[in-house]
Amino acid sequence: MGLECKVYMVRVSYDQKPFRRSLIHAWGAEVVASPSNETNSGRSILAEHPDSSGSLGIAISEAVEDAATRDDSAYSLGSVLNHVLMHQTVIGEEAIEQMKMAGAYPDVIIGCVGGGSNFAGLAFPFMRDKIAGKEIDFLACEPAACPTLTHGIYTYDFGDTAKLAPVTPMHTLGHDFVPESIHAGGLRYHGMAPLISHLVQLGLIRAEAYLQNDIFGSAITFARSEGIIPAPESAHAIHGAVTTAKKADEEGKSKTILFNLSGHGHFDMAAYDNYLAGKLVDVAFDEAEMERALKAIESLPKTA
Repeated sequence: MGLECKVYMVRVSYDQKPFRRSLIHAWGAEVVASPSNETNSGRSILAEHPDSSGSLGIAISEAVEDAATRDDSAYSLGSVLNHVLMHQTVIGEEAIEQMKMAGAYPDVIIGCVGGGSNFAGLAFPFMRDKIAGKEIDFLACEPAACPTLTHGIYTYDFGDTAKLAPVTPMHTLGHDFVPESIHAGGLRYHGMAPLISHLVQLGLIRAEAYLQNDIFGSAITFARSEGIIPAPESAHAIHGAVTTAKKADEEGKSKTILFNLSGHGHFDMAAYDNYLAGKLVDVAFDEAEMERALKAIESLPKTA
């Protein structure tokens, strides 16, 4: 189509998933590791943290800056913002029809959460039934190294590290919080979609945070049962489904569990190799880093 494509790929994912960038190059696009020396926001971060592993917030800053300084480009965020969540609800609308074909209705609905669009896409079409009084348990699964919903605060914050995007009300760890380099790169985001954050505040959604060795264990169980290698992000939802099913068994209850298998793990085999070799390391959440990052947003408006 003659369209130029440039990808700012989070540094840790750039290093962990080399075949993903090989595909990008094969299809004619350019990919740079973020933070990079190609934008002011990237250069400023590298000046302070030369060995930065990057984050989704940093990559967003670089992409927004790049687009904003060109006459031939515009920027549209692909997650987090409410209109993106609404666009993704085709997933849940299809799931409703699939459940009808199966003659069932979910007692529990589960998805992984980073920015929130994949979870909302599955959950939101069912949410109206819960608001109307139906008993449904909505479980958002996040990494223990970046526990936005289970440890973050609900306030106004920027959607990116360089503060180029507007402020929105969200659960956040602070816009310049940089999570540890876990393999679920798509979940390494400091904030959460405003609509999901609001529903958590209302008690309509609950969240759990998992260590990466636990989620890879459930991913292996799933792979050997279903023949599908899940992405580390999706493995969080799988682990949530496995633990929910085990708890139901222990309680002697029968539950219909619906979860979203949001991606394959074909580019994550190095992580699987590390897990199977016993080399995958669980990283603790850095409370001090969150406290530092949250101090930077103390001057922003507060939620009511």
